[in-house]
Amino acid sequence: MHIQQLMETSGVKFGTSGARGLAADMTAPVCYAYARAFLQVIGAAPGGQVALAMDLRPSSPDITRACMAAARDAGLSPVFCGVIPTPALAFFAQQKGLPAIMITGSHIPFDRNGIKFYRAEGEITKADEAGIAAAHVDVPADLALPDLPAPDLEARQRYIARYLDFFRPGILAGVRLGFYEHSSVARDILRDILEGLGGEVISLGRTDQFVPIDTEAVAEADVQQARAWAAEHQFDAILSTDGDADRPLLGDENGHWFRGDVVGILTARYLGVQALATPVSSNTAVEKSGAFPRVARTRIGSPYVIAAMEDLANSGPGPVAGFEANGGFLLGSPVDRHGFELAPLPTRDAVLPILALLAMAREKGIPVSRLPAELPARYTASDRIQNFATDKSRQLIADLAGNPSDLASFLAPFGTPAGLDQTDGLRITLASGDIIHLRPSGNAPELRCYAEADEQAKANRLTRDALARVRDVAGG
Repeated sequence: MHIQQLMETSGVKFGTSGARGLAADMTAPVCYAYARAFLQVIGAAPGGQVALAMDLRPSSPDITRACMAAARDAGLSPVFCGVIPTPALAFFAQQKGLPAIMITGSHIPFDRNGIKFYRAEGEITKADEAGIAAAHVDVPADLALPDLPAPDLEARQRYIARYLDFFRPGILAGVRLGFYEHSSVARDILRDILEGLGGEVISLGRTDQFVPIDTEAVAEADVQQARAWAAEHQFDAILSTDGDADRPLLGDENGHWFRGDVVGILTARYLGVQALATPVSSNTAVEKSGAFPRVARTRIGSPYVIAAMEDLANSGPGPVAGFEANGGFLLGSPVDRHGFELAPLPTRDAVLPILALLAMAREKGIPVSRLPAELPARYTASDRIQNFATDKSRQLIADLAGNPSDLASFLAPFGTPAGLDQTDGLRITLASGDIIHLRPSGNAPELRCYAEADEQAKANRLTRDALARVRDVAGG
């Protein structure tokens, strides 16, 4: 089976974060072929091990079984780590020197799923993806899938210890936390960490039905629910994650969710980061704050952030880190704080930024709501049009970027353009300093819009009105 041909016939393709597609299309042969190709490309030697874990989507167990069969037929021993966060699996694999496969669709809709691949050193690169796409593998006609064994708990234990050993004991003593657990893989492991640091954790919204939480486009129902919970329970903060816990969702004592890029900037400041990589979609408060001597802007997607972190690490002093606008935080070098060292974890993580902001508020003796006040007054918003074909998104962006009159017409309700950035999609800086950024999603048929302004209400309005303009111009 040629993987490139498989991509075209199955619809399961690489996006910004792993191979993804409709759950119905992620059949056992398709997932087996992807896993065999991955192990072939990284040169996994027979006799070794490969770590696997999964999220709580109903399609994840069968996909995991197919990947385990691929590992078995490649002469490897699968280490099934159970239902744990993606960064927990990545940390375990890094510590043990193993390749890893995570079965998760992260935040994308319920009817989809995905597979993330890790070398022992971290996430696979775009070059690895190209190698997988070019691979040819044999798939048995009578593919037999193994049963899932009892999970190995070492990955879970190592991940918990990572944070309990770094943050000061009792740092969260007396802190009352609302945890919107929904179907997050972190709903048990994060509770153990928070309580291990002294916090009081109240469970909210736990469900056996999968909930696709998108930390870049938080649903209005979740916005209102957080405020209602805060008013009812008098929390010091409310927190959650997306499905595989590589993106945080943190709200203050009033139930107001923080934007992911604000969380990323504050986390980097707490850790004393000197070199920071982040996509073009992140808040320009990164540069305006003056807190980071070296900043690299990238395309959207963790592989690009990781590549930029590596360049920063090779060109000057650290600590080095990165974050995405969704709040996922990547640590590219060790960090020492109060005599405790935190090892690198160069993949998106939701737990570190949650803990960093809670600890920062305690150390400063201020409520969580006051943390963003230390940053320049730049506010971001984002939303999306779902079921908007990727080709349609790309054509719209090409038309706007290539035709000044079309661009001027599109922007007429907003202002005049002062600059265009096509690093990833089309990011338009207006003469007012406001920003509108249009981009096709790399994971689903969606058109995303990011906006930035000097007031939150204005950023929200720009996002809403820009997407309305897209519907008017292109339909959908």
